[in-house]
Amino acid sequence: MSPVGRLVPVSAELLAGDSLDVAPRLLNTVLVHGERAVRIVEVEAYRGEDDPASHAYRGPTRRNASMFGAPGHLYVYFTYGMHWCANVVCGPEGRARAVLLRAGAPLFGLDAMRAARPAARSTADLCSGPAKLCQAMGIERAHDGLDLLEPAGAVRLLSDGHAPPDDPGVGPRVGIRAAADAPWRWWVRGEPNVSRGGRMGGRPPRDAPGR
Repeated sequence: MSPVGRLVPVSAELLAGDSLDVAPRLLNTVLVHGERAVRIVEVEAYRGEDDPASHAYRGPTRRNASMFGAPGHLYVYFTYGMHWCANVVCGPEGRARAVLLRAGAPLFGLDAMRAARPAARSTADLCSGPAKLCQAMGIERAHDGLDLLEPAGAVRLLSDGHAPPDDPGVGPRVGIRAAADAPWRWWVRGEPNVSRGGRMGGRPPRDAPGR
């Protein structure tokens, strides 16, 4: 049996709450695309109309439409004209709550990840950032709006029974200016695959679009 076949679906109830509650619960879940899989080790919450750093702050557009969908769907967006980033939609449908997947620890399909990210200098560098994670996992615009809870879906959110940490790291989101001090980022402490900006607790000088 494929190692992916031993994983079980995440429950819909896990994703039904506000992004501030869902985000830390997503730590240690497993994101799967084909035979590639990563354990989610760093996340950020975004809260739509209540969050000036969110893509949905000013309401729905064609670009952010997936954020307003049912919990458990994938919102994928393009940033800096070169990178894809992925978010798990949560909360009640129509409220545009989402959790950015900032970093993952590679589990399966490392050869495919290395082929997709030839610039990575180590295994810990494969998925240590939101754009790196999407590149390594082969996630792009075509996956926007997919149901992560669909058993036959191309991209799935699963569990191997590994619980979220009882005491995750908590800090401000990385790469934004609006609402930059809100402590809406969580990560697995001591995890080498956390993003560089997350490990340093700082923000890059250039503004990264919010979710």
